[in-house]
Amino acid sequence: MRPTGVRGDSTVSRAATETVVDASEVPGVAPAGSPPPLAAVEPGAPRLGPPHPTDTVRGWLVAIGLTILGGILRFSGLGYPTDGGTPVFDEKHYVPQAWQMLGNGGVEDNPAYELVVHPPLAKQLIALGELAFGYDGVGWRVSAALCGTLCILMIVRVARRMTGSTLLGGIAGVLLICDGVSHVQSRIGMLDAFQAFFVLAAFATLIRDRDDVRERMAVVVAEGRIGDSPFGPRLGVRWWRLATGVLLGLGCGVKWSGVYWVVAFALLVVLFDATARRAAGVERPWVGTLRRDVGPGIWALAVVPVIAYLSCWWAWFGSETGVDRHAVGDQVGTGGPWSFLPDALRSLWYYSGHVLAFHEGLDTPPNSPHPWESKPWTWPMGLRPMLYYYESGTDVRGCGATDCTSAVMLVGTPALWWPAIPVLLWSVWRAVTRPDWRYAAVLVGYGAGFLPWFLNIDRQMYFFYMTPVAPFLVLATVLVMGDILGRAPRTATSERRQTGLLVISLWVGLTVANFAWLWPILVGLPITPEHWQAELWLPSWR
Repeated sequence: MRPTGVRGDSTVSRAATETVVDASEVPGVAPAGSPPPLAAVEPGAPRLGPPHPTDTVRGWLVAIGLTILGGILRFSGLGYPTDGGTPVFDEKHYVPQAWQMLGNGGVEDNPAYELVVHPPLAKQLIALGELAFGYDGVGWRVSAALCGTLCILMIVRVARRMTGSTLLGGIAGVLLICDGVSHVQSRIGMLDAFQAFFVLAAFATLIRDRDDVRERMAVVVAEGRIGDSPFGPRLGVRWWRLATGVLLGLGCGVKWSGVYWVVAFALLVVLFDATARRAAGVERPWVGTLRRDVGPGIWALAVVPVIAYLSCWWAWFGSETGVDRHAVGDQVGTGGPWSFLPDALRSLWYYSGHVLAFHEGLDTPPNSPHPWESKPWTWPMGLRPMLYYYESGTDVRGCGATDCTSAVMLVGTPALWWPAIPVLLWSVWRAVTRPDWRYAAVLVGYGAGFLPWFLNIDRQMYFFYMTPVAPFLVLATVLVMGDILGRAPRTATSERRQTGLLVISLWVGLTVANFAWLWPILVGLPITPEHWQAELWLPSWR
């Protein structure tokens, strides 16, 4: 059945013309490769989106099962390794600051050289783990491991919602479990796993808001009110969009680079709103978006993130010893054009200026670069991993030889990261030529965490900056796998779908096998020197 008189964005319009199929012919798979076909409707009815998958119980069982599996892997041997009982690599910055928070009212008290260069939220979360388990490897890593585990749950649900396929949602969970970057960062007391959590959570609520808007529009259409105004209806309070703003603000409370996702997701919401109004048959969808949606959107995605960000500084605002807490009247004069602002906000602004100056001056010394520094053009394929921990010799035991090696390396699983360039190029092609909103959304999330680092290539940069980007690589890969799998059985031959299923099965299997092979250097298991050399696949890994 083909509808007539349909208006909508090209993705919705194209989905509207697909033949309705029986998804039960391939349980949990069909439809997968393209936006799921819609149930039959009366001619002239607008298409505001595909129906949700009906295998609700199975969908949750898959998500929860994979989360439990991922949690077991993330938490297994969490307290090892340490540097003689002390933190390793950049844990040495954040773990002691988190421990200090527990005895200092929630703030770091380290005014010497002002070496407090990131907002406090992630360190406060690390401190909660230390409070519960003590000052050891488990205590300072457990919060990151929990966030990394919850990311598995979220990505399964997001991928399932975007593809309409429980199979592809499950594959997304498997790929994130087997991603070496996500795994290692979930097992170390650094900040990036927390930022990945808040960014992915914000993306999940943003996608949910898109569906919510289209569901509300569908009600208006069904009630015959879509033509009451050339700008379309007012949509009321959008709780999912508000949640997106809160989560983005908390992401900025982990690292300032979260602001890139604030801007990117705000633009994405505007695009989603305009195409939803167009799909519903609104006479002037773009003007309607400007008049009906942008105003409340500024509140939800500009003001609310600022409030959420400032809330992360609650302990600093209430302290007497926080760095630069009382800068006004000391380093900053009490008068001036900004004197109407509370002294606490002006002091925070002054302190933030010092932090910004630190980051801007963090350039690569020409004659003495950091041994594991890398530039962003190497990141998509993970060509320059990072060695977080290394110990060798007779003191390392457990490999079955007299001389053993124990190492932890931040490395992207090759079967997932090395195809990144063709995956991203295909995503751009589909987003531009189809256009497919799913690819566009994933590319926006990926680009917000990757492209800004090209603005100053002289700055010191490291591969772990890609930790919040890794889930978007997984989602892009899953969308490509859906295209390989093909459409529902009545629009693709059985042989075509079986071939596609074989290809993605081999791809997923290769990723799992890669992850298993890399496991010793992801968790620091003792191995022989020969095994260690066999783990280093590329010269740039050394």
